[in-house]
Amino acid sequence: MFDGYVFTDGSARNVVENGEVTGFQVETLITYYRGIPLSMVHDIELVVDGADVPRDELVISPDGEDWFTLAEAETVTTYRWEYGDPLYVRWLHAGGVPAGEHEVTLRLKIRVAYIPVPFGGERTRLVAV
Repeated sequence: MFDGYVFTDGSARNVVENGEVTGFQVETLITYYRGIPLSMVHDIELVVDGADVPRDELVISPDGEDWFTLAEAETVTTYRWEYGDPLYVRWLHAGGVPAGEHEVTLRLKIRVAYIPVPFGGERTRLVAV
């Protein structure tokens, strides 16, 4: 039902900080009808051109300013990911992805009250960087 919210169209881009490309970023919306604390983000997987991005190279942010590794996010209850707001998913990878077209898959799993197993969605897009 909420699969269409995964991996927001037009959100894929390289991240430039202080004149250097430091990573690659996509955005997603929540696959639920209400917000959750970051601690309820169960897992995020990013695949670029068929290669899995290592989990420890991913960081997430509900506001684009404060970033958490997926391991750190497991304990973050003071930041919420609200329905309708993007969650920023960033791959910390010097140089980002090369210019051109890339096949990118984002998988998202969250935990919520009243549902005993994590659930989420997946979306693959062909993106131009």
